[in-house]
Amino acid sequence: MADPETLPAWLTEADVDFYVGEFTRTGFRGGLNWYRNIDRNWELLAAYGGARVQVPALYVAGDHDLVVAFRGMDQLIPNLAKLVPNLRKTLMLPGCGHWTQERPAEVNAAMLDFLKGL
Repeated sequence: MADPETLPAWLTEADVDFYVGEFTRTGFRGGLNWYRNIDRNWELLAAYGGARVQVPALYVAGDHDLVVAFRGMDQLIPNLAKLVPNLRKTLMLPGCGHWTQERPAEVNAAMLDFLKGL
């Protein structure tokens, strides 16, 4: 991934300075602990294998999200309703990465539309 020449409209230099200061002060241990504990997480969640998400749901992702490119996702996403029977909508944001807050207007509109339908 290339470093952008300019920050996106939703991120300011003050934001970057704040995050750098906080990560310098506290580290990023919490964000990494899920991955450090991945084998144990599988053990703890084994009882939920095959479980379905029963609540109404909205799936929003960016088409430039690296997770969407993981092996098998091309089959999982179109079949998501099999695991999430109350999936109301799948929204793939073109040109958006992992952090959907890059597109706040579209995400907020989708969420409000989803909530109105409940």
